[in-house]
Amino acid sequence: MITPLRDRDELDTAGLERLVEHILRGGVHGLFILGTTGEAPSLSYHVRRDLIDRTCELVDGRVPVLVGITDTSFVESVGVANRARAAGADAVVLATPYYFPAGQTELIGDVQRLCDELPLPVILYNMPSLTKVWFEIETLQTLASIETIIGVKDSSGDLDYFAKLISLKQIRHDWSVMIGPEAMLGDSLALGGDGGVSGGANILPRLFVDRFNQFHSGDDEAAQETQAKIMRLQQIYDIGKYPSRFIKATKCAASLLGICDDFMAEPFNRFHPPDRQRVAEILRDAFPELAESLR
Repeated sequence: MITPLRDRDELDTAGLERLVEHILRGGVHGLFILGTTGEAPSLSYHVRRDLIDRTCELVDGRVPVLVGITDTSFVESVGVANRARAAGADAVVLATPYYFPAGQTELIGDVQRLCDELPLPVILYNMPSLTKVWFEIETLQTLASIETIIGVKDSSGDLDYFAKLISLKQIRHDWSVMIGPEAMLGDSLALGGDGGVSGGANILPRLFVDRFNQFHSGDDEAAQETQAKIMRLQQIYDIGKYPSRFIKATKCAASLLGICDDFMAEPFNRFHPPDRQRVAEILRDAFPELAESLR
């Protein structure tokens, strides 16, 4: 989920409420806050705590709430997790530490020590393009012995790696293995994945819920049509020249739909008017049903 902001240290609280209701109306099975699309590393701890409290209050137990706790500081990760537990969240999500790359032996020890301290179930988050460190398969085999780890989210974009993740369910039958890149949702399900954590669901949640349901119902024709729509949505992520364009495009689309403000956590800035117009044009052309809602 994106983090609606009004300023560098202020949530867009009205927008957050509209966003949560918009996503839940789309039929999603859970919310993941303080992840990559949520700009977590750029947010103050004040905003992180406020987002956790308000999101859990708004959701009110309707679906599970997962909270990202990835940090360069062990103690701060535990602190955010404790706040998540107090607010009523259901699980925490942990990527590899960033800035100083950890070796796999160090990573195993870090996760083991964290899990001893964390008050909620843990989903591990493989995001090597940003953290520079993979959860290697052998490392996950070792960590599978920790009962409080309940699954893995993989945003590597490597389906061969994802298939190896699925094989770990032979060790941990209870693990949920989910994919990050939304365009690969269908491929991941075909490999035995359990679902997706899709940034595009901030904009069109029903689109991704439909793709999931159509796979499980065996409606291949409808699944192909939905996949084609998902691929058309991907065009908004090609706007702009910086890696932050994925988040910018998602926030821009949400603001165009009147859901929430598109203020970006510094050092990033929202799309300028020409790029904003391009996002609107793509949405209007690909999804005519949104035309009247676009601002």
